[in-house]
Amino acid sequence: MKYCSVEASLASNAAAPVILFDGVCNLCNAWVRFVVRHDPVGIFRFAAQQSPIGQMMIKAHVSGSPQLSTVILIADDSAYTESTAVLEIFARLGPPWSWLALLRIIPRRMRDSCYSLVVRHRYQWFGKTDSCQAPSPDVSSRFLG
Repeated sequence: MKYCSVEASLASNAAAPVILFDGVCNLCNAWVRFVVRHDPVGIFRFAAQQSPIGQMMIKAHVSGSPQLSTVILIADDSAYTESTAVLEIFARLGPPWSWLALLRIIPRRMRDSCYSLVVRHRYQWFGKTDSCQAPSPDVSSRFLG
């Protein structure tokens, strides 16, 4: 087995946008599967927020300490959270999904209120797993940590 440190893994994927997600949330895992399916060129990398690499990236890029209640996109030396992260991800997927990025015209406060409603109830509505799910072998190289 090849050993790879957290720092080496971060350095080798520095240019790729990274999606940090709640690894035990079924909705979050479904979101990751959706992105993988609609990102055939593989521009995105992924890390569970609970993982050491996820924690390191949060500390390095996100001010404060967000709870595991938001998708975080680290891209272009910026950190995007909540509804803005989701819309930024859609924008990078290409048509027709990129058209959803037009929803950025809605004030962020309104978008984030809707986002927060789903986040508050995600475990009740979609359930959660006991541990982070392992990616399938065909996409495992896109997952950090």
